[in-house]
Amino acid sequence: MTSDRPVFYSARDLAERNFDETRDLTDPGKFPFTRGPQASMYRGKLWTMRQYAGFSTAAESNRRYRYLLERGTTGLSVAFDLPTQIGMDSDDVRARGEVGKVGVAIDSIADMEMLLDAIPLDKVSISMTINAPASILLALLLVVAERRGTDWSKLGGTIQNDILKEYAARGTYIFPPAPSLRIVTDIFEFCAQHVPRWNTISVSGYHIREAGSTAVQEVAFTLANGLQYVQAAVERGLDVDTFAPRISFFFNAHNDFLEEVAKFRAARKLWATLMKERYAPKNARSLALRFHAQTAGSTLTAQQPENNVIRVAYQALAAVLGGCQSLHTNSRDEALALPTEESVKIALRTQQILAHETGVPSTADPLAGSYAIEAMTLDIERDARALIEKIDKMGGAMASIESGFMQHEIGDSAYAAQRALESKNAIVVGVNDFVENESATLPILMIDESVERDQVARLLSFRETRTNDWQRTLASLDAAARDGANLMPFIVDAVRNECTVGEIVSTLKRTFGEHTEQAI
Repeated sequence: MTSDRPVFYSARDLAERNFDETRDLTDPGKFPFTRGPQASMYRGKLWTMRQYAGFSTAAESNRRYRYLLERGTTGLSVAFDLPTQIGMDSDDVRARGEVGKVGVAIDSIADMEMLLDAIPLDKVSISMTINAPASILLALLLVVAERRGTDWSKLGGTIQNDILKEYAARGTYIFPPAPSLRIVTDIFEFCAQHVPRWNTISVSGYHIREAGSTAVQEVAFTLANGLQYVQAAVERGLDVDTFAPRISFFFNAHNDFLEEVAKFRAARKLWATLMKERYAPKNARSLALRFHAQTAGSTLTAQQPENNVIRVAYQALAAVLGGCQSLHTNSRDEALALPTEESVKIALRTQQILAHETGVPSTADPLAGSYAIEAMTLDIERDARALIEKIDKMGGAMASIESGFMQHEIGDSAYAAQRALESKNAIVVGVNDFVENESATLPILMIDESVERDQVARLLSFRETRTNDWQRTLASLDAAARDGANLMPFIVDAVRNECTVGEIVSTLKRTFGEHTEQAI
């Protein structure tokens, strides 16, 4: 919590910011969508309660998904293990010790079929937090649906597919930026034609904020990345209205309650305004920013972990007051390990109590007109716009990442936040004040070492028993990568013919190479 924030008490605070009620406080569902992308907001439909989960094997993660669905979650969000995130099969020597640890291991179509067993893909929205190999994991889901006889036009869900923030803040990249951006636009084009209800990208500020950015930087860098994707698709020859309505966003719901509410409102307004100024889409849905929120993992503490339940509840309330379309609430034990079933249930119940007991969803944008909220919304919007314009002068988001600008800005903010903790200018209960000597007593979910051995054994058996012409499809994919064709049909064909994630990635590396982070 910052101690030097201005105090917003009166209409004068808004007048000083040239607040115009007609321009800045339109109805929900109307441009610039400050108050929400839909007119009725949660009165018409509650946000999707999308709990992020995945660990160990596909079978074990499937059991967790079904546990969540039975207890009322309304959307699934898949967490993949680190080898899958960077396109390695589980038997890759570099994957040792990481298989199934921070998410589920997915090597093949057999794994994906097991992961989605008994889950109706045309009824349950599936979100997949995957970036560099997003095209492959999407292809795996599409082929599972195809084998079940489910039409792709009925599938609803999201792939994160935001590779720029990987270079700026997270690090799970595979290919260099240019071919990575090509694959993103391939997905835009393919899904517009074949999977029209699918959200083809979730432009993520979450990881930027987790890396230490401020709220303003989270908005600015996320929207700058979004504009880079739009520009790449337009330069590809795609009409903005064919893909922009399926762009979604992913923001962090952090601790500073009022600032977070204002941040979400400012992001919607700024995106709509910038899209209208730069691309003049004809479809209003191309202007309306829709976002998933996740409570802030970086604020969870291993000390006094029960306090995390309270932190998450406040953060979830900020996300809902800010108008999220879907929400993940973190579990109390995530600073210690992957969450247990009991912890996941408490996190889900947090959303359900918020939705059904508080009355908050009965009003669209309940804090609209608040001097503090409107003043903060204007300030965040204008400061973020100034930062985006600075990035524009550098040549756009990719150029700013390649120069190290984004990384340095995030690093400086993270350093300032750490110094505030060390000096007690910022207080974290149980960490630098109100400290107790008692250690955490929560039960911890452990991933047994046998998980990796069993996953590798299944992968080897899969390879030995496949009979399809998988080598031919990899050769066709290799040629398509060199020829500049849209890669998605070739990746889908490779998955149909039982190529593994690692085999597909290795094929693409022949043409694209690998990205190596350079000292800046």
